[in-house]
Amino acid sequence: MLAAVLFGLLPVPALGAEEAPGISARAAVIVEAGSGQTVWERRADEPMLIASTTKIMTALVVLERCGLDMPVTVDAAWTGIEGSSMYLEPGQQLTVRDLLYGLMLASGNDAAVALACVTAGSVEAFAELMNEKAAALGCENTHFVNANGLDDPEHYSCARDLARITREALGHEAFRQIVSTTARTVGENTYINHNRLLRECEGVFGVKTGYTMAAGRTLVTCCERNGLTLICVTLSDPDDWDDHKALYDWAYGLYARDDVLAGVTWTVPVIGGVAETVPVTAEEGLSVFHREEDEIRVEYRLPAFVYADVRAGAEAGEAVAYIGGTEAGRAALVYARDVAQAQPEDPTFWERVRGFLG
Repeated sequence: MLAAVLFGLLPVPALGAEEAPGISARAAVIVEAGSGQTVWERRADEPMLIASTTKIMTALVVLERCGLDMPVTVDAAWTGIEGSSMYLEPGQQLTVRDLLYGLMLASGNDAAVALACVTAGSVEAFAELMNEKAAALGCENTHFVNANGLDDPEHYSCARDLARITREALGHEAFRQIVSTTARTVGENTYINHNRLLRECEGVFGVKTGYTMAAGRTLVTCCERNGLTLICVTLSDPDDWDDHKALYDWAYGLYARDDVLAGVTWTVPVIGGVAETVPVTAEEGLSVFHREEDEIRVEYRLPAFVYADVRAGAEAGEAVAYIGGTEAGRAALVYARDVAQAQPEDPTFWERVRGFLG
């Protein structure tokens, strides 16, 4: 069967090219969460101390290995850990879910130790799991020795790797729910999320703050506006709150994510059917991340005709989007309704066949 290849152009209004705003971070990156594409970077691959942004990986490893409702009895060795705390007490009865809220909202170093021991038996064994996961994600400038981010020369990451880890963690609905929570009561304690941008920046729904004197201020956030989700990482940044706000406002002024097939349908001629054509639509749409001035070309690959019986939902072809000469995404095209086979006694059957053949 011959393939009919059609083309469409989606012109997008152009905005003037702009430079990223001046920020105070030593290292930073903005990444589009869906594709992983880097929007902007500064020293994004430089290994640095990362303080409590470590806990993003801690939460990810725990979510992959433990049930949220798993009961935990607090060991005395997990309490009184240096730095920020959720104030665990020996013998306290909690769940993994409770500890994750204490980890991500209160930045509890004691919660990190507890989760590490519950998951792997020890902090050292848990750090090995963290490093295995980092390697699996392609993190080339990351190494963990603890679960909470306390300073150690062998404990480091970089802005790009933290964005990779965050993209993976956001794939867990429980993670998204926890980091977007502004306050949570566990037992007699109420924990307030340290992330001010949940309240101060449009669209921000996570992720994690961090600070030590050696690392400085570290911050990973995630923001969604108009269907586009961005991840921003800044390391060693004394003005991180304002910098994230400025970077998001800048990036959302230049980039967008659009469904280039929204509202578009096609038809394919049908041979031997009760209808002469069958409508075709995109199975799930085709969402493309692009700069506002990009011209997006969409190639629709459909058959020149189809024989009845046609079933709704059956694959008809595909649509492929290009920005310049680079593929930006593809989506399956499916038949939108059934077209039954016409019976030979139908007086229009042979007329349709002759008409199609010319």
